[in-house]
Amino acid sequence: MKRREFITLLGGAAVAWPLAARAQQPERVRRIGMLMNLSESDPRGQMRVATLRRGLQELGWLEGQNVRIDARWGAGDPDRYRRDAGELVALAPGAILAVSTPAVVALKQASRTVPIVFVGIIDPVGSGLIATLARPGGNASGFTIFEYAISAKWLELLKEIAPRVTRAAVLRDATIASGIGQFAAIQTVAPIGMELSTIELRDAREIEDSIAAFAREPNGGLIVTASGFGDNHPQMIATFAARHNLPAVCPFRFFAEVGGLISYGPDLVDQYRRAAGYVDRILRGEKPADLPVQAPTKFELVINLKTAKALGLTVPDRLLATADEVIE
Repeated sequence: MKRREFITLLGGAAVAWPLAARAQQPERVRRIGMLMNLSESDPRGQMRVATLRRGLQELGWLEGQNVRIDARWGAGDPDRYRRDAGELVALAPGAILAVSTPAVVALKQASRTVPIVFVGIIDPVGSGLIATLARPGGNASGFTIFEYAISAKWLELLKEIAPRVTRAAVLRDATIASGIGQFAAIQTVAPIGMELSTIELRDAREIEDSIAAFAREPNGGLIVTASGFGDNHPQMIATFAARHNLPAVCPFRFFAEVGGLISYGPDLVDQYRRAAGYVDRILRGEKPADLPVQAPTKFELVINLKTAKALGLTVPDRLLATADEVIE
């Protein structure tokens, strides 16, 4: 080989080697945090996390290759939310998925810059999490589960499926804005002759005692509003209602699945699929401040016929015809 040809070949190799080395370097791994509102052992939480993972995979984010997911499980405990929020922020993730208002509050207290995508929020403006639905501002955006007006639908359903009900106890958490807002919406549509009272969702023993006291008078029914406590104890609430022979209307299908009479509310699993899209957009450079908060697109009516029969109720044909699912 001539000396000039050898030098040219050597120079070409010097250029090619760095290019080949760069091509062989692994893809950058991004971190995603998750602050869940349920316990890690709850199958509902695992199903929702799986839905988010599938949504991310469809968008090109493969766990173990270019993304790592760090999950924390708050189980409705404010102290755990604060601790877990600090741990997740310290990992410097590209985005954090937060479930429930207390979880978002804890994260915003821990950081005003780490991007947050929320689900399961009722009133993000009233709770002070964002500026407006169209232009959230700050470091959080995401998906609401419903407007307060849906609370009126729960009262209508209770009256339709149990016409003799003239007294309704509303199970709510008065320590959060959404607990106050949901009860206020029910009050505005309560018909003349309907007596409303409240039962605070704080302690299991207090709840059972309050339901037992309420059930001593006839023609009563329950409306279970959305809350962190209720989300983590649906079986307990359904059991108390059945024990005291009270028809109960609930906001989510999982209440009806464990023995609640009827539920009407959004498809919660669908929110995690949609949230994957917002996480993807943020990881690719968009800001939560510029992503509008979105409302649910799917609502479900679920009726538990077994519970209706146990209560001695005949479900109207209209409700059966419009139900998304009937549990027999």
